[in-house]
Amino acid sequence: MAKLSSDELELALRTVAEWRDEAGNIVRTFEFKDFVEAMAFVNRVAEISETDWHHPDIDIRWNKVRLALSTHSEGGLTAKDFELARKFDGLAGAR
Repeated sequence: MAKLSSDELELALRTVAEWRDEAGNIVRTFEFKDFVEAMAFVNRVAEISETDWHHPDIDIRWNKVRLALSTHSEGGLTAKDFELARKFDGLAGAR
């Protein structure tokens, strides 16, 4: 997958309203009622990431999970990052 152009990036960001562009990554922090719920989410993220063979950077802070996505092999953001972000949004909405 090719790295997105500036125009493509601007359009793609509109499809993931809760995510923001930060230093060449798209990032979002998800908040849960407690640590157990946050960890359950992380485990579901791991399953999807393994299936898609595309893995986010994950930071866990008790009930908050911060995900950062970028396609390192392409040197920036690709459509694959946004596809995965939408899947993670769906996980969060399904709880």
